Amino acid sequence: MTDALFSLAQATQPTQPGQGPAPSGWEVFLRQMLPIFLLVAVLWWWMSRSRRKERQSFENLLNSLKRNDRVQTVGGMLGTVVEVRGQEVVLKVDEANNVKIRFNRSAIKEVIREAPAEGA
Repeated sequence: MTDALFSLAQATQPTQPGQGPAPSGWEVFLRQMLPIFLLVAVLWWWMSRSRRKERQSFENLLNSLKRNDRVQTVGGMLGTVVEVRGQEVVLKVDEANNVKIRFNRSAIKEVIREAPAEGA
């Protein structure tokens, strides 16, 4: 048994005089986790940046609403903008009966662009 302990003690490398103390558990943890923390921070920044761009383009869409734009509401209703006043938009939803409905501006989901004709 003494021989096994003696050979085990010789197998370990002695610390050299120029080396400092062994790193603590906290330092080892930070070295291993720092790349993960950086990756999470970069991903969070990238996702918030894309959300900000999307929100900005949606606000630009709502601010650029004008008469005769064909739009779709959040509820799926299709209509043509008749009037825009403040936060309210009046849509004509039925041409035959001249039905107009008032919506909050934030209820507009998208402006429908007509597809270009195939011959053009």
